[in-house]
Amino acid sequence: MQNDRRCWVVKLGSSQVTDPEQGLNYQAISGWTEQVVALCRQGIQVVLVSSGSVAEGMVRLGWQQRPHALHALQAAAAIGQMGLVQAYESSFQRFGLHTAQILLTHEEIRNRRQYLNAKHTLKTLLGLGIIPVINENDTIATDEIRFGDNDNLAAMVANLIEADRLVILTDQQGLFSSDPRRNPDAELIREARAGDPRLDRVAGGAGTEFGRGGMLTKIEAARRAARSGTVTSIVSGQEQNVLVRLADNEHVGTLLVPDREPLAARKQWLAGQLQVAGRLVLDDGAVRALRRGGTSLLPVGVTRVDGEFRRGDLVACVDSGGREVARGLVNYDSDEAQRIRGHASRQIEAILGYTDEPELIHCDDLVLV
Repeated sequence: MQNDRRCWVVKLGSSQVTDPEQGLNYQAISGWTEQVVALCRQGIQVVLVSSGSVAEGMVRLGWQQRPHALHALQAAAAIGQMGLVQAYESSFQRFGLHTAQILLTHEEIRNRRQYLNAKHTLKTLLGLGIIPVINENDTIATDEIRFGDNDNLAAMVANLIEADRLVILTDQQGLFSSDPRRNPDAELIREARAGDPRLDRVAGGAGTEFGRGGMLTKIEAARRAARSGTVTSIVSGQEQNVLVRLADNEHVGTLLVPDREPLAARKQWLAGQLQVAGRLVLDDGAVRALRRGGTSLLPVGVTRVDGEFRRGDLVACVDSGGREVARGLVNYDSDEAQRIRGHASRQIEAILGYTDEPELIHCDDLVLV
């Protein structure tokens, strides 16, 4: 497969950078640094999305088990983040390179202006030859604004900078036809389309104590990355020089490729949001119209309104079975949408006393998922 290898996002999980008893694994971090430097020398710009702060914080605090309370996790992340950033900066300085720490929550990505600010900052850092080290801002994030795992975060970063490749390092060789820990006859899937629904059936759960993301989250991340035309490699962190071998076009692990054209930047932002404020249930005719593409969602095609939302909020459009078809920025709040659902656009003024827009969601503010 052709790849100009201009920019990569590399996601390092907890098992790649930590030791359960010692916190950060400095020898492993040094090894990853050497590989990233080798990529840089080939002209590849690299963004690191790194786990490890909570595990490091736990060791510094003397905690034996990962806490369940959010504030305890945030405290561990705050303490561990200091060591994580210090480790990367010291390691890259050996090669005359600097790192930059960027902490994100979904709240920053959800806001269009902050999304663009993050994009421009990352592009500027890469242009300066800096290695951005990104993590979720666990210190302030709540369940409502979490990415949930660094796989999804890495995919969002790939969308931000329109990366050529997302590399997700894990403790498995790649994606298998079934769980290789239970089935010795499981076969490695060498290449597949990111959107292939059959991949969902072969994905398992999280496999390590410190890690939050299982194989299913990696497939979901590959699908998010594909929206910007990014290919995803799911590979084992135990493979010798795996990043360098990928750069040399060696086929390692599982390659998930986009199965449709990249979305425009605004559509990528819309599709990439992890939280929606409500749902609009559509009749079969509206579902068919949206899937044909290029059309707006009219109130006549909506059969039910779920949740509370305001004008401009992101809502999901689902079919009668609850499967998401599209999502977009709604032109009316939930109470108004409830009143005009099922009615023709020409009736909106008679029902509400005014007409803001004839569409519930304009096609420019709507994206298929």
